[in-house]
This record gives sequence, structure tokens and C-alpha cells, in this order.
Amino acid sequence: MEKIGFGIIGTGSIVNTYVKCINELNQAKLVALYTKSSQRIDSAQKEFGVSVFDDMDRFLKQSDIDIVCVCNESGNHGEAIKAAAKAGKHVLSEKPLEVSLEKIDAVIAVCEQHKVKLGCTLQNRCSPEYVELYNAVDQGKLGKLLMGNAHINWYRPTEYYKNNPWRGTMQLDGGAAFMNQGVHTIDLLLNVMGSVSSVFGNVKTLVHDIEGEDVGSAILSFANGAIGTITGGTALYPGYPEKLEVYGEKGSILMEGGKIVQWNVKGLPRPSSTPNEEMGSGASDPTAITHLNHKKVIQDMITSVMENRSPMVDGPEARKAVEVITSIYKSSDETRVVFL
Repeated sequence: MEKIGFGIIGTGSIVNTYVKCINELNQAKLVALYTKSSQRIDSAQKEFGVSVFDDMDRFLKQSDIDIVCVCNESGNHGEAIKAAAKAGKHVLSEKPLEVSLEKIDAVIAVCEQHKVKLGCTLQNRCSPEYVELYNAVDQGKLGKLLMGNAHINWYRPTEYYKNNPWRGTMQLDGGAAFMNQGVHTIDLLLNVMGSVSSVFGNVKTLVHDIEGEDVGSAILSFANGAIGTITGGTALYPGYPEKLEVYGEKGSILMEGGKIVQWNVKGLPRPSSTPNEEMGSGASDPTAITHLNHKKVIQDMITSVMENRSPMVDGPEARKAVEVITSIYKSSDETRVVFL
């Protein structure tokens, strides 16, 4: 079987997850890594057992790289994606795709121009119990949707930001609690509830010495007439598992930490066939999250290349959560409702 070759841009902690997934997939092989730090080359080569480059052009000239995983700072995703696309490589980017709509639109255009696939890792869509929730809503089992809520009330210690100075900056993180930590659950909320028509947000920095927010809340109106809320933070000790709540006229389903904790749908007992996978939550420790959903995203990216179809979360789909988050920031800055 011919394997799909992977290159990875970045050598931060998330790279370990990507390497683990690639090594476990029969159709994938890790070819090379790129790091902007020449001091990291030797240690990364020993750790991952492949060639490591500090020259982007040399890295992208590796002919056996088919897909580039972009795992550097969020605000640097765009330049890395465009460079890979121009070299004819398909791209799978860590979330968020970029930190502004302008940058996202630019990378979508470049990937379309060079006819390469663009995917984004929003791996919680692959959680078996979220899929169960999504299918129930998609099949109309909850009836008319009334309300959807996302709560990402997490905690990060001071060291989380001090040890990685790009975190919490507007330039490279695009914000903080909502854009970095909250984007996953916000993506799920939008995926199940549909598009947002307006937001009223309030974000503040109350504890951490960062530019972005460490607490925030927002009120949402959805295009289908439903309403919703988002709360989030990285200063909410000790950190609680993220929650997703969906209410319809025929019932409600509530998730916590990737698990369904309430299933109350009229005339529809909960199916019993969902695989029992240990998902974990990043409520207080970002390393506690399982790699299994990342693995499904990477497998989907491989399949999208082999079958010449769009990835599960392509550029326009990944754009949606960033549009809502940046609109919440704008609403908070201007103290007004923002219409999308």
C-alpha cells in the first residue's frame, strides 16, 4: 500500500499528538518536520526519528510530503498554509485556521488557486457521543430547536502563558479563552444549531497578565430563531469540563466533558450502540485530551486526498467559529449587538 507522506510545521507540544496519530495509521508515514528554531533540530530529530529542517523552502521541497500539518502559533498559520499550498502540498491546520477573517479568506483563496485540500483540526466533531447528539438533531428528533449553550469554564495557571509568551496575545493567539480554548465547543454549537445572526458579547481580562480575555460571555441569536449563550474562561479555578446543551421542542441533550450526561427526548430512548471511548477534558490540563479524535481527523484528511473530496472541516467550515468569536470581541469592544 502506498502511504501518504506527512510533514509537520512546528515542534510544540501538540506535535506529539500528530506524530502519534500518523505513526498509528497504516496509510500514513511521517517524512519531516520544520522548526524555526535551529537549536531544536538535533533534539527533534532524536525525538521523532525523521529529518528536521529550519529552512521552510528545503522542507517543502521534500517530494514525498503529500500533506503538511500546520502546528505553529495560531497567528502564523496563514503564512505557513500559503507556503505549503504554493508548493503543491495539501494542508491540515490546527485550530483556529487563523485569527482573523481576512487571513482565513486569504488562505482559502490560495489553496483554491493551487488546487490543494485545506482542512482544519476541530477534532471534537469526531467524538462518538457528539456524533450521537448531532444525528438526533439532524434527523429532527428534537423538533424545532429552541436554545443551544456552550460553556468552556476552564482554568490555566500563570505558567501556561509565561512559558509560551505568544499565548494570550492578539497577534498570535487572536485573543485567549474563546479563540484558543473555546473554539472547539463553539464549533460544535454552531455545527448543531446552525448559523448565528447576531451576538452580544462581554469579555474581560481579570486575572492573567495577557492581552486576550480570561473570562467572557455572549448571548446569541441563531438564524433559525433559536437563542443561545456562551461562557468561557481560563481563570475559572479549578476548571470544569466543557458543556454543550441543546434544547428542542421535543426534548434536550446535554454533554459534559465529551460525554452525554442527559438524554431526554420524547419517544426516543438513547441508543446504546455508541462506542465507549475515554475522551478526557482539557478543563485544567491541555495534555489530558485523548489523541483518538485527532487520529480520525488525520484519517479523514488522508481519505479526502485519496478520494479527491473536501475534508470533514474545510476552510469555509472552519471560518464559522472564528467569525462568531471575532464578532463577540467586536461586540464587547463596542458595547453593542453585532449582526453577522
